[in-house]
Amino acid sequence: MSFCEGVWQQALPLRRAILDLPFNRDLAAGTLPRETFQFYMLQDSLYLDGYSRALSLLAARAPETDMMLEFAQAAQVALVVERSLHESVFKEYGLDRSVIDAAEPSPTCLGYINFLIAAAHQASFEEAVAAVLPCFWVYEEVGNTVHDRATPDNPYRAWIDAYASEEFAAAVRRVIDITDRLALHASPKAVAGMTQAFIRSVQYEWMFWDSAYTRQTWPV
Repeated sequence: MSFCEGVWQQALPLRRAILDLPFNRDLAAGTLPRETFQFYMLQDSLYLDGYSRALSLLAARAPETDMMLEFAQAAQVALVVERSLHESVFKEYGLDRSVIDAAEPSPTCLGYINFLIAAAHQASFEEAVAAVLPCFWVYEEVGNTVHDRATPDNPYRAWIDAYASEEFAAAVRRVIDITDRLALHASPKAVAGMTQAFIRSVQYEWMFWDSAYTRQTWPV
């Protein structure tokens, strides 16, 4: 069993909990309130800015050219391609740039961003890669599951189709392959660190979906 196969199974209870969150159930049913989806998209836009920075740091630290290219391209996709999806939604919702620029990250969003950037700066390269993998892999699973459950006239079809696409799946497979290659030559201590980082990010994924549903704000 490869590292990714093993840690994916270890994360199964968390993954099931993510798929069962009210946000994702309502997203599939097409009954998610527009205000909730709007809140999610604003937070996701802020998250993607931080996520792309973490990916760029990994590209700079990568020991092999193919890894450097993969993370550099992933950082570009996070900024350009996915941001275009967000901006089309913002336009549909009538949100102007001042509203978007004034948005602040929720406690969960800020915590997740800081965790990934800290890992990209300070952790071993192997551990940092394991930390960014769940955002790819969990989103693919959520996208595919919601796609299979989605109503035909679902108002969130554009978002659903983006994360259930073959193109996105291919990107996920490439990062999984890189992670497995790194784990294969890592020390037991490094593999343990990779596992911990992966699980922590899956926990943050659950928290991010949940915080979007509750429209989490700062308590004080």
